[in-house]
Order: sequence, then structure tokens, then C-alpha cells
Amino acid sequence: MRAELTSEIKDEARRQLAIEGAPALSLRAVTRELGMASSAIYRYFPSRDDLLTALIVDAYDAIGEAAEMADEGCRRDDYGDRWRAMGLAVRAWAVANPHEYALVYGSPVPGYRAPEATIGPASRVTLVMARMIDEAARDGALLEPIGATDLPPLDVEVLVESRRLADLAFPHAPDEVVVRSVIAWTHLFGMISFELFGHFHQVIDQVAPILERTLLETGRLIGIPAPRRLATRSAHGEGRDADGHRADPADGPDEDFYLI
Repeated sequence: MRAELTSEIKDEARRQLAIEGAPALSLRAVTRELGMASSAIYRYFPSRDDLLTALIVDAYDAIGEAAEMADEGCRRDDYGDRWRAMGLAVRAWAVANPHEYALVYGSPVPGYRAPEATIGPASRVTLVMARMIDEAARDGALLEPIGATDLPPLDVEVLVESRRLADLAFPHAPDEVVVRSVIAWTHLFGMISFELFGHFHQVIDQVAPILERTLLETGRLIGIPAPRRLATRSAHGEGRDADGHRADPADGPDEDFYLI
């Protein structure tokens, strides 16, 4: 019973987020809509911030789970396909849950300070990407990006930060790869935020194909090989899987991706 009512409270809070926004979230308004006594909700969430924290944790866990499931559906050694699948899954979740995305990746809620309980869930989606890149580095699968040798070496301050991140999630990745990964990951979330917050209005009508191309380009920036089906299409002039067999023509999303 308690779990069921907790879920109902959070569902109503999410509905209010969509209508009023996070700063206007009110425990009293939630109880009124649910027909609860105003004092009853405090047994579940002692304050508005506790309710916000629960919603934030749920959102981070949901987007992390979406990326994890996408990654698990790919061949372990097809790093390009894994990168693409994770990026598309993150965008799909964000488009389906724009108000929850805005809660965790939008403007901070005035007066709210996220507790440590949010750190683990917030890291979940990033760690999926980091583990995949680390596996690629460990297996010697990463390629040297075109033009990378034309850049000056990393500054000492950048090296310090990249080593700290490497120790956390990229133990096998070179410093340059860690920095490029940060660029690529923030680029992905920047594009999603631009889409959801209206910054592409009358600029880009079809965001999905642009994002798919972006994933291909940012993957190359990191050094991730292209998805195998893309590589075999380029080599043979037609879609084939990793074993050389003709790809299923009913594979709609992949066809769209490769037609960019």
C-alpha cells in the first residue's frame, strides 16, 4: 500500500511538473489533487525537496536504464553500433519524457540543492558510455581521428582533469580519448537540449537524421570505428551484416541511418 501511494504521489508530481514547472511544485497541491489530507503526504515526503529528489533520481535512473538496454542489444565488439544505439536511446527517452529531462538537465530549481543520493543515478548514463569506450581502448579498437596530430599537446590543467576522469571511468583510455569523449557526450546532450527547449525552431525541421549523423561524427572524433553495417555498405555498395550476409531490408531505422 505504501509503495502504491508513493508511486501515485510521484505520478501526480510529474503531472504538475508538466503543467507548472519544477519551481511551482507544491506538496499541498499534490495532496489536494489526490484527495489526501494535507498532513498525510509528509509521512512519504517530509518536504518538497524530498519529493523533487525522488523525481530526479527516478529520471536519472530511467535515462540510464534506456542507455544500458540499448547497449545490451548490440554486439559487444561493434563499438560504433553501441555508441549509436546509446545516443539514440538517450534522445528517445528525452523526447518521450521532456519535462523529466528538463528537471535533470534544464535550469536548476531555485532554492533546491541536490543531495548526494542523486550522484550515483546521475552518473549512470555517463558510465555506460565510458565503459564502452574503455572496452574499445582496452581491446585496441580505437582509431586515430583524422587531423588529431595537427593539434598541440594537452595543457597540464587538462591532463589533470582527464586523468581524474580516467581513474573514475576510463582506466584504459589515453588522455586525448577522455577529452574527446567529454566533448562528444556533452555535444549529444547539447543537441537534445536544443531540440527540446526550442532552439532549433525554424532552424532544423528534422532533428533525428542530423542527430544520427552527429553520432557518427562524434564517434569518429573519439576514435570509435563506424558501425559494422555502415562499414560493409561502404565497402560492398550494399548493406551486409558483420558476417558478410545481406542486411535485412526491413531494418527501417538502420536504413534511415545509412542514407544520411
